[in-house]
Amino acid sequence: MSHPLAPGWLVAPRNANALHSGIWPASMRRGSSGELEVGGVSVGELAERYGTPLFVFDQDDLVSRARLVKDALTAACSRHGVSGAVYYASKSFISGHVVSWVEDAGLGFDVATAGEMAIALGGGANPDHIEFQGNNKSEDEIAQAMSAGVATIVIDAPIEAERIQAIASSMDTRQKVMIRVNTGVHADTHDYLATAREDQKFGLSPAEALSLVQVIRDSSHLDFVGLHSHIGSQIFSTEGFLEAATRMVDVYAKAFAEGEPFTLNLGGGFGIAYTESDEPMDVAELITAIVDYVAAECAQRGLPIPDVAFEPGRVISGPAGVTLYTVGVTKPVTVHEGDNVATRLYVSVDGGMSDNARPALYGAHYSARIASRQSQVAPELVRVVGKHCESGDIVVDAEYLPGDVAPGDILAVAATGAYCHSLASNYNVVGRPPVVAVSGGSSTLMVAGETLDDVLARDQGLSRGQE
Repeated sequence: MSHPLAPGWLVAPRNANALHSGIWPASMRRGSSGELEVGGVSVGELAERYGTPLFVFDQDDLVSRARLVKDALTAACSRHGVSGAVYYASKSFISGHVVSWVEDAGLGFDVATAGEMAIALGGGANPDHIEFQGNNKSEDEIAQAMSAGVATIVIDAPIEAERIQAIASSMDTRQKVMIRVNTGVHADTHDYLATAREDQKFGLSPAEALSLVQVIRDSSHLDFVGLHSHIGSQIFSTEGFLEAATRMVDVYAKAFAEGEPFTLNLGGGFGIAYTESDEPMDVAELITAIVDYVAAECAQRGLPIPDVAFEPGRVISGPAGVTLYTVGVTKPVTVHEGDNVATRLYVSVDGGMSDNARPALYGAHYSARIASRQSQVAPELVRVVGKHCESGDIVVDAEYLPGDVAPGDILAVAATGAYCHSLASNYNVVGRPPVVAVSGGSSTLMVAGETLDDVLARDQGLSRGQE
């Protein structure tokens, strides 16, 4: 029987120690003692060495996911005699280690700021495998990208074409550019994750994009190489992707009539499973379906099939990451709803919205397990919350954990490899957690955590009290 406070999608498990496949990193399992291991390293060892909260990446899982996407696109495009390129969406999570892994897997990088670009280049990415986009790239950022030899800049507004042309002219060089098209497709996702609706900041309408194509083709220092589209994130169905592809092929047909074939970059946004109720499509099947659809649409119009590109991020980094927390306080809370009375167990951990803002931003749901031990105690409905001074500081809104979850237990929260560390903050003056990679029974520090001294060091007024 389900708990009266549990959401309809959450099913009470027979075994609250079990790990649902497809949510947790590929190498995560319970050892003989009942403690979770990832990459052959126990969570206890990780917590003792690095502390908690702690972001942990299964290196082999992330690399495997990157190669799967690359191989799927290569195979799909090869059947139609065209080329495919995959650009890892750096905003999901980027570090020097990830750059080297993704570069070795044959992917490029989609960067949106000078900071992401600096990490990509510093981590060893080939500049010719980088595309630079964003809705408000500064002139300094554009110049940095061009000086570094970044392959492609994605134009988001006509004024950017003017800026890039001027900078390229001053450098006496030519710059490859794409145009971001707002297709107007309403993706089935959270409003803040939908990036192709008419009333938002990204891209140009098809008509505006076509006008800009001609301007770029007439420019002395710009080379038009493609059209770009992105309809949103965490999308489970094909309908939005295929509708966007239809509209992009329409624009492609009109632009091709005045020039040479070019690339269609159809973005990313492929969904992953955060809970057992999530049922994302197999990413290889999804990519194949989109490429085949583009080919069919072009054949119907008598057009040459364009090269195709995608920009996945979450589907590569998300499931490969987990966050470890230590339980500090547990507290049963009685809830009265009409004549019904029920109790939910609140489990407070040593992190929260400063290391995972997604539940507060999007109402995102996650899965959790006691990581430091097994328990035979019956499952109880819990809400895992953080230590911050906000009632919305929720890490896992609803989950079943063994009823004896207690202070000192280490909790693991699944699928935190994307958009958790990237969105982390110093709210309530806490340091951002470290990030480690695990593989083959050993761990490597990827990103150092911030101590309180690190956070306070930026405050230039604190020294006054010490004079």
